[in-house]
Amino acid sequence: MTDELVPDSERRGFIGALPPKLRPYASLMRLDRPIGTWLLFWPCAWSVGLAGGAAAFLYISFFIGAFAMRSAGCVYNDIIDRDLDKKVERTRLRPLASGRVPLGAAWALLIGLSLIGLLVLLTLKPLAQAVALASLALVAAYPFMKRITWWPQAWLGLVFSWGALVGWPAVTGQFALAPLMLWLGSIFWVVGYDTIYAIQDVEDDALVGVKSSARRLGGNVRRGVALLYALALVGWGVAIWAVFPDVIALLGLLPAAAHLAWQAAKVDPADGPLALTLFRSNRLTGLMLFLAFVTVGLSARP
Repeated sequence: MTDELVPDSERRGFIGALPPKLRPYASLMRLDRPIGTWLLFWPCAWSVGLAGGAAAFLYISFFIGAFAMRSAGCVYNDIIDRDLDKKVERTRLRPLASGRVPLGAAWALLIGLSLIGLLVLLTLKPLAQAVALASLALVAAYPFMKRITWWPQAWLGLVFSWGALVGWPAVTGQFALAPLMLWLGSIFWVVGYDTIYAIQDVEDDALVGVKSSARRLGGNVRRGVALLYALALVGWGVAIWAVFPDVIALLGLLPAAAHLAWQAAKVDPADGPLALTLFRSNRLTGLMLFLAFVTVGLSARP
């Protein structure tokens, strides 16, 4: 394998410390970018916390599941997009696009990661299992959305927010208004931060004909992200009110609201590196929201 096909991310850090034969597979799973695991995990943790869940085992299980399924999603996405990735500068060195991982090996890795997710699923209550399984069709369809709609980020929002619907029944064994509103709020959050992320690829996406919300919004991306984040806060506020109807409880959203406002104010449709920094800062947003939701959930427990 020529050095030209090996990205810098596989020459340093955690992946660079692995044996050379394992590095492309670690790259395929995005082990050098844990932000995706955190963004998939937070809606699960929010829902568990808002339901009053205090068992560490449940949070650990959801984190392992988020890691396995996010990694599986990256592998699946790269399998579907391997030909398209060859045409985009930022993705042309991905393991499948560059030929460093055989297609059959990628499918085997995907199956292995899915089995880990299944083991986590089996530890949950029956209703939570059923809700989690219902997301599989959405997950399978996601890589095709950027070929169909200007808003593939909205589909990603449905998928990456699904844990908000699973965490609550994992604690209570039932469903309620609160997790539904938590999910809706999270959808707008995901569309907002993934629109920011998509700014990096606007030029390449235009060249290969890939659609995105960043391309659609163009110069209005700042206002679009601000509106999406505002709608997210409304959804989360209703979720909190459904559990603890007191204005004091809503104050818990203020730190996250300030952080999201900062993101919206800073976003620049012409600045890709800044977009990546703002996108990654949503790990902190998730933590702020978790502290708010778990505080409300525990306060509302009888």
